[in-house]
Amino acid sequence: MPLSSLRLRLLVISLLSVSFLGALDHTVVSTSLATIAGELGALTLMSWVVVGYTLASTVLLPVLGKLGDVLGARRIFLGSLVMFLAASLACGFAMDMTWLIAARVLQGMSSAGLQLMSQTIIARVTTQRERPRYMAIIGAAFPIAILVGPVLGGAITDYWGWQWVFWINLPVGAAALGLALIAVPHLEPGPMPRHFDVAGAAAFTGALVALVLAVTWAAELTAGPATGAALAVSIAGFIAFIHIERRAPEPIVPLTFFANRTIAAGTALSAIIGVGLFSITAYLPTYFQMAYQTTATVSGLVPIATVFGMLISNLLTGWLASRTGRYRIFPILGTSMGAAGLFVMAVLPGGLPLWAPMVVMAVVGMGTGAFMSLIVAVVQGAAPPSQTGTITATINLVRQVGSTVATAVIGGVIGSGVAGLLPAGLDASTLTPQLVHGAAPAIQASVAQIYTTVFAPIFIALAVTYAVGIVAAVLLPQGHLSEEPVPAPHAPSESFSA
Repeated sequence: MPLSSLRLRLLVISLLSVSFLGALDHTVVSTSLATIAGELGALTLMSWVVVGYTLASTVLLPVLGKLGDVLGARRIFLGSLVMFLAASLACGFAMDMTWLIAARVLQGMSSAGLQLMSQTIIARVTTQRERPRYMAIIGAAFPIAILVGPVLGGAITDYWGWQWVFWINLPVGAAALGLALIAVPHLEPGPMPRHFDVAGAAAFTGALVALVLAVTWAAELTAGPATGAALAVSIAGFIAFIHIERRAPEPIVPLTFFANRTIAAGTALSAIIGVGLFSITAYLPTYFQMAYQTTATVSGLVPIATVFGMLISNLLTGWLASRTGRYRIFPILGTSMGAAGLFVMAVLPGGLPLWAPMVVMAVVGMGTGAFMSLIVAVVQGAAPPSQTGTITATINLVRQVGSTVATAVIGGVIGSGVAGLLPAGLDASTLTPQLVHGAAPAIQASVAQIYTTVFAPIFIALAVTYAVGIVAAVLLPQGHLSEEPVPAPHAPSESFSA
């Protein structure tokens, strides 16, 4: 559905604003968590402010993708935006932690709709050739939110109060809503399904909730019977989900998608982004505070360099792919850069100036950005137009699940590895950077070596993950992005294109 140049620009501004709000809401809360927990008097529930948001935004992806195809992306997008604003208002008025967690769950649900429908709408109004450029612009919301979110959240909490971390969404969101009502076109929905896949949605939701609970509890080192039971429920749920999807007349995740090589390879590449980079970013500041003896402020420079590299590369490759119509070279180069950079991180000797790992991780970020948004655009072009929302949800889902599971696994490896190597007299549960920096030089050197030893195999494992991504990228079919307009979803042609 072609749009005028002016309306397309307004649409991109609207979608970028809303995508940034959704992405920022996930990062801006991190620096205010301690204040929120202290004022609401529920420190033990603090992690659920984040977990509830993440869980809700993950489990609803396939359902929202299907609803976007059936009811129309515009309806789901506008409904999600209204719900997001209402949930933001409720978060700021929270009187206790239970109220806040419930409101954050609603925020997570609506944020999933905003992110997913933004990508779906772009796919529906652009040609395959135009799509990478606009998808890169929308995708820039995530790295920008990572860069500014923690600082903005801290400043708002210190000067306005933590409630404004949520209320700041209201004026920006209201303006974006007004613009969206004008700019987002009425997109023709697909045919109404005769049978909505309720059983598949229920099985998937139950399995994914159990999985997130299992990895969260394991990462908190509270593994026990409940963790094992949650993992068993998750495995059984995913087995049931696959069984249901294979027989459902209109599944929420059509498994036939993966017979298409572009979709299969693109889905693998999306998962690798979550597992290979997003999972380690949260632990980099701790690593540099302990292994390089930096302050908390200075340690944040490495993730910033990583994300900045990701942002630049994401925009550049989106522009190049739209300009040339070629796309396969970018994931091949990107995964190669990621694998090489993470391997270098594993073998970097101690005592180097901080700029050395900053440069290396910037290369990893650039490699990831080279195909982060591009692969979504490519996979969308390989699916029938009537299932654009469904395939967009699938590729986002594997990335988010990969990130969640890998983050928990890495956290567990770091916790147990450090605890097992610490010399007598040091307790892992009370070990802080401040304590180490104030200790004798011999203790500092010992702790630095321990963290280097523990992180080296983690970096190698992530480098191997990117190496698998090289294989997936090579398996992408040779293709050229089409300049033909995307047909309406009810069009009779259901053929795949690369």
